[in-house]
Amino acid sequence: MDFQMFAVVMLLVASVEHSLASCVVDSFTVKQDFDPQRYAGKWYALQKKDPEGLFLQDNISAEYTVGDDGAMVASSRGRVTLFGFWVVCADMAAQYSVPNPENPGKMFMNYQGLASYLSSGGDNYWIIDTDYDNYAITYACRSLNDDGSCGDGYALVFSRNPRGLPPAIQRIVRQKQEEICMAGQFQPVLQSGVC
Repeated sequence: MDFQMFAVVMLLVASVEHSLASCVVDSFTVKQDFDPQRYAGKWYALQKKDPEGLFLQDNISAEYTVGDDGAMVASSRGRVTLFGFWVVCADMAAQYSVPNPENPGKMFMNYQGLASYLSSGGDNYWIIDTDYDNYAITYACRSLNDDGSCGDGYALVFSRNPRGLPPAIQRIVRQKQEEICMAGQFQPVLQSGVC
């Protein structure tokens, strides 16, 4: 009986350690050999996991372009509620740099709101996965916990089509959401065309 109890406890400890280790941000994989040229173009957010603070709420889209120097930039648009009652379409701009050319899916994003009431700053910005033609999953962690898991982060599921993704791709997206420890945390993003 004691051996069975010991085996159960050890199995439980191993399970907990595995689940904690898999949520260490540095262990997340990103799109291998990410190609900004193929990624360029218009994307529509279908799902999002918000960070703490002000974030675009719906009708989110992003247009990515790649300059002659290979650097990627984006212009984003979406609705946001300011001061608890004022709903406006907001424009954001971002520039991306690749700290390690060996891993181009892990970028650093400098962003700024194109109006004084919107924030500016910088985040790590990772392309977790994309097939370039249908879907993309992006991830950013703004602060790490002591154990290496994300304390405050956000993620977006993008589609080339604002009406949604086919079931086969939805399964891929759900799997990737689990891999970045955000399963069940995503909310749908309304795409009504108001912005």
